[in-house]
Amino acid sequence: MSIENLKTYDPFAEADEEDSGQTKQTQEYIHIRIQQRNGRKTLTTVQGIPKKFDAKKILKVVKKEFACNGTIIGDEDSKMGDVIQLQGDQRAKIKDFLINKAEGLGLDAKTIKVHGF
Repeated sequence: MSIENLKTYDPFAEADEEDSGQTKQTQEYIHIRIQQRNGRKTLTTVQGIPKKFDAKKILKVVKKEFACNGTIIGDEDSKMGDVIQLQGDQRAKIKDFLINKAEGLGLDAKTIKVHGF
């Protein structure tokens, strides 16, 4: 009878190593999400905009261009930075704004993830 099958083996050891690398990659992405409020009302949240951009100036331009209201939620504990909240479903518009080099920020489209229904 063999004792080899009594050795300790952690089947999730490889998965844990992959997860630690994946969390570093997700910090580079900009996440655009939609949240349902009451009835037909929705909120669009933008998270992960690089620190080199001023969130207040971005919000001012976006509010004027999209004709919607918005706010900045300052999350000091979060590693992703400030969260910009916009009223309504602005996912497509904000993505175009972030990618546009002439009038927007000129970011890479591969770094932007759009979530929602």
